[in-house]
Amino acid sequence: MLRANYRPAHSSSPHDRISAWKERLTESKQRLREDFQARQAPLELLRRHAGAIDRLLKEVWRSQEMPRGAALAAVGGYGRGQLFPASDIDLLFLLPAPPEAGIAGKLESLIGILWDIGLEVGHAVRTVDECVELAAADLTIQTTLLEARLVIGNRPLFARFAKQIHDARDPAEFFRAKLLEQQQRHARYAESNLEPNIKESAGGLRDLHNIIWISRAAGLGTSWRQLARRGLIVLSEAREIQRHENLLQSLRIRLHYLAGRREDRLLFDYQAQLARALGLHDRPHRLASEQLMQRYYRTAKAVSQLNNILLQNLGARVVPLHDTEYHPINERFGMRDERLEVRDERVFRRSPAAILESFALLQQHHELKGMNAPTLRSLWRARRLIDSAFRRDRGNRRQFMQVLRSPERVERSLRRMNENGVLGRYLPCFGRIVGQMQHDLYHVYTVDEHILRVVRNLRRFSIPELAHEFPLCSRLMSSFERPEALYVAALFHDIAKGRGGDHSRLV
Repeated sequence: MLRANYRPAHSSSPHDRISAWKERLTESKQRLREDFQARQAPLELLRRHAGAIDRLLKEVWRSQEMPRGAALAAVGGYGRGQLFPASDIDLLFLLPAPPEAGIAGKLESLIGILWDIGLEVGHAVRTVDECVELAAADLTIQTTLLEARLVIGNRPLFARFAKQIHDARDPAEFFRAKLLEQQQRHARYAESNLEPNIKESAGGLRDLHNIIWISRAAGLGTSWRQLARRGLIVLSEAREIQRHENLLQSLRIRLHYLAGRREDRLLFDYQAQLARALGLHDRPHRLASEQLMQRYYRTAKAVSQLNNILLQNLGARVVPLHDTEYHPINERFGMRDERLEVRDERVFRRSPAAILESFALLQQHHELKGMNAPTLRSLWRARRLIDSAFRRDRGNRRQFMQVLRSPERVERSLRRMNENGVLGRYLPCFGRIVGQMQHDLYHVYTVDEHILRVVRNLRRFSIPELAHEFPLCSRLMSSFERPEALYVAALFHDIAKGRGGDHSRLV
């Protein structure tokens, strides 16, 4: 195998031909940038960029008289046909047999020309058997090859490669591995709250890619519309996902242009420029950058919720349930496979009080790992039923306060409500600060995250086993007759942020 990103000092290709290709590449990139600034749809721009690179690669391949038995395939994001301005161009040189000296020399020359033109190439040279063997041992390679696409070369060889890779794949095992990988990735990027990674953080583009990878591996579809046709989502949800994906893609494209390189983090240095590019302006009490970040965080929250629903739906198709029996909890809810399940998906619409009840049940039943996909989807659609009448209802008020009075899992319950868009609907003043940035020296989280962490700290003061951490606070907490009053105070202590004036006095 050749070394990745090998770049020879001299190219055997005629200088004028390389110069012409380089000029074409520069012009193509400039046109794409102008079209993007003219508000062209980001997905269309990414596809056009991939198509322009396809045409260039085909010309270079033909000019080098590559062996007729070889094939050039696009893999990774480039294989998906979505090439961001500064992303690497991932290539697979597919050979019928290990390369001899002559073929290796041609490949090195070709790669050198690609670098001289100005293409940042990541490449591998493999036979079909090597691809299958490496994919079986490495989840990253298996995922990269999942979206392989023939650019030019021997079609029968590529078809054999695609079939063997497909036949060797275990959709259930792939699902489990990608689910674990996502959990680990979320943990790795959990602390990048103020400068999130658009691609890797929870609710980012990678969460959307993960859904398509799993559905592709299981033969269930390769686009949101195809997933809707398969019944995994409804068409309105497919459109909603596409809308969120468009924003994330647009932000990532702009980041690449602003940085002049591959940059996927929403760094402070770029937030103000990105906000202006999106038409946002400073307001008396809200910076444009804070408005931008709130929009991003709310998008990420929606993506995370849809990701959760879709992964559960996919899991139900790909991985058999351990426990298929429905175990009733009450007249409206039960448990199946350690998840809360609504008996009838119309329950939330018929009786909106069941919305808060579902979170109380999760709090009370420790054996429950969460809600199943149909319940999550039903809840997601019903959250808009939380209106002024819902808030005035005495039963709903009692239910909410019961969550706060619980001796355990208070912060987790509130966090679940926030993740599902319920907490901000029930407490509209909380809804206004969801995803709100605080550009100062004292806060490293969005306002809603900061508030929930304060609730978590109060909860820790009430746990006897943790009394040694803050003895005075724990002693005071244990002497409080109504600890739920402290949780209410925590929920409201920063609720007026971003409204101007002293937030501790505003009502």
